[in-house]
Amino acid sequence: MSTIDCINYAFIIETLLSEGPMQCKIQPPWDFLLSASRNSLQSYELSRLSHAANLRKEIAQLLDSWLEENTAAMLARWLMEQRERPTSDDGKAAPAAGGEHCSARRRRAKETETVSDNVFADSPGSPPVFRARS
Repeated sequence: MSTIDCINYAFIIETLLSEGPMQCKIQPPWDFLLSASRNSLQSYELSRLSHAANLRKEIAQLLDSWLEENTAAMLARWLMEQRERPTSDDGKAAPAAGGEHCSARRRRAKETETVSDNVFADSPGSPPVFRARS
């Protein structure tokens, strides 16, 4: 790869990175690609594959973080609901008789709206299941 190709390539990459969040459609540097030598194209290919692999790793880390945060939020919601349940004399939560607990829950849901109601609007309010990382 010649010095001019290296400088041109570095400028193109710097321009792409400085544009901020990636747009939906990225235009390849056609002038560079059409005039580049085989070695330059191989270097460009390897750099793009490396960048793609790094993005995949970042996405996996973000997905893990997102799952952890949602799990913590669901646990907090479940704990709040458990504390709101009436308790019996022996300190255990009283079972819902004839669906009274469900109707009270629906009434509370209509009265107040929480952040997790927006995120988990279509999910049932069951306790979270924790799994060990593999």
